[in-house]
Amino acid sequence: MLAVFLRLESQLTRLALLIAVVMLAISVTLSFYQVLTRFIFNAPSTWSEVASRTAMIWCVFMAAAATFRGGYMMAVEVIYKLVPPRFMKLLEVVIVVCCLLVLGVLIHYGIQMTMRVSNQTMSGMNISMSWAYAAIPIGSSFAIVAAIARLLAQLSDREKVGPENSETLPEAELPQEGELPKGGSQP
Repeated sequence: MLAVFLRLESQLTRLALLIAVVMLAISVTLSFYQVLTRFIFNAPSTWSEVASRTAMIWCVFMAAAATFRGGYMMAVEVIYKLVPPRFMKLLEVVIVVCCLLVLGVLIHYGIQMTMRVSNQTMSGMNISMSWAYAAIPIGSSFAIVAAIARLLAQLSDREKVGPENSETLPEAELPQEGELPKGGSQP
């Protein structure tokens, strides 16, 4: 059952990341178009700035799923270094619970905001403002699935506990004076 959930989460996170990349490309393209129309053709586009901003909002909220899955949004490496190894899983549970609370609040208020602005239109376009605000609850939902999957994978020992690509080495792994770093060579 866990393997099925983790496979499903992996596909959902890939989809969220793909959407984020597409939205980033759209945002950059529309920003470039806005600069061209404003400064080259002296006829500023009325819609491209709003559309670019909306695409960037979607990019950020959809990319959140991948960052939660990798543990990049949850990691405070100093805490990982201070906590004894036997309490690492408990620390991960506490971190994920805190993240789930914040994401739950984002979903709750994001839905309310999306519904509240549904009758408003974006300036320069005849599109409901709710399309921009919908990124909050949708991206947060993807992030919840990713955060839960990360925790379950760590609790079941399928993944190591702690930040995925830590830039700091634990004290025991630091090279001693005159010793080569692991996998390194002498300059």
